Amino acid sequence: MAMKVKELEIEKTGMVLKLLGDKTRLSMVKLLENNECCVCEFVEIFHISQSAISQHLRKLRDVGLVKENRRGQWIFYSLNTSSEMYELVLNVLAFVPDQNSHLKELEKQGLRINCSI
Repeated sequence: MAMKVKELEIEKTGMVLKLLGDKTRLSMVKLLENNECCVCEFVEIFHISQSAISQHLRKLRDVGLVKENRRGQWIFYSLNTSSEMYELVLNVLAFVPDQNSHLKELEKQGLRINCSI
């Protein structure tokens, strides 16, 4: 008996794959696979402006791939596990090298956000 694979809307699937075709966004999503991150952490990791990072995150949020969690003045981003595209994203991420060394480096530099409210 063949396993039934969930079918996704072709337009939305194409859009998600196009968004993940950008290496910065792909790296961001890989980091968010197992971590919550703040915009300022991404600024330090990718060495690009806060507005550029925010644009990347906005695009990912607009298609439902990431979600926001506000804690005080900070907004943390994580993968949206309830997205209809979550399974697709996880399958793509299985082929992407681990990015956690970036976060470990931020921790060593004291730049990793630890917000407890």
